[in-house]
Amino acid sequence: MKRIAPFGFRPLLILLACLLLTTACHHAQPSKADAWTMYDAKQRDSLSFQAKHHYTNNYNFLVKVDSFPLVRQQPEEAHADLPLDTIYVYRNNHLVVADIRIVPSDQVDSVWIQVARDQATFGWTHERNLLKNVVPDDPISQFISLFSDVHLLLSFIALVLIFAFYMVRKLMRKHAHLVHFKDIDSFYPTLLAIIVATSAAFYASIQLFAPDVWRHFYFHPTLNPFSVPPLLAIFLSSVWAMLIVGMAAVDDIFHKLPVTEAILYTCGLMGICAVNYIVFSILSLYYVGYLLLVAYVYFALYRYSTKNRTLFICGNCGKPMRRKGRCPNCGAWNR
Repeated sequence: MKRIAPFGFRPLLILLACLLLTTACHHAQPSKADAWTMYDAKQRDSLSFQAKHHYTNNYNFLVKVDSFPLVRQQPEEAHADLPLDTIYVYRNNHLVVADIRIVPSDQVDSVWIQVARDQATFGWTHERNLLKNVVPDDPISQFISLFSDVHLLLSFIALVLIFAFYMVRKLMRKHAHLVHFKDIDSFYPTLLAIIVATSAAFYASIQLFAPDVWRHFYFHPTLNPFSVPPLLAIFLSSVWAMLIVGMAAVDDIFHKLPVTEAILYTCGLMGICAVNYIVFSILSLYYVGYLLLVAYVYFALYRYSTKNRTLFICGNCGKPMRRKGRCPNCGAWNR
């Protein structure tokens, strides 16, 4: 009987190192202005607004609703209930911030934003109304906005479909595999589930304890973990780790199971990861998720180490064995 290593992290580390090297490309930083550069009052106001709101003049938005109105008149006229000339912008119109006005007497929203679609189409609206109807003109920001709006519904639908497919298959075969319960001899699925749970809890923690950091990331997104503050760097690294481990898991699954069973197992793994994301991203907002995360990580590692890890191979047929004794494949006795 031959003893084999329980798990090799070497391929994972090599993949991770290669990916980090490719993402760590150099971005030339814009030259910083001299410390003694003098700004006029409008420039200082613009910089102050950008520090608080994370966007300013010339920032680009994309309309995400069917349509919403803009007022051609100045904010003071709109606030005074004078007759207004209204224009509309429509879904997928590109807008640029042309001006920003603070109206302290406005009880609804003191911040007014002027946006322009083109030289002939521009108008004012409250900042609150603007941000509700537009999204930053960046694919990552658009993904965050879309995922934030519908992810619970889509995850629920996916879970129902996966669960139904899994149960039908299980009833037909009675031998369906599932991560944590009737797992395969691979640590990658367990590791992926743990990374998803941890990332979800960390994502909730950023929104709970550092919401301004996430808001800044929403307006200025990037996938490079080396160009953001430490909190976001950790989160982005976990996203990359999720992608790498996910690919390794799928590759290992299809090497260890027949195609049909591999597809079923992958669907079950996706379902577990979806549950982990929903549970830990929501419960961590109420602090319960942190205790649950510790318990889940312990459970996942315990199940893998005691139920699914292969330590030996049969000296007769070469099939993996979890413990010494009779080989379940050929019946040979191994000591």
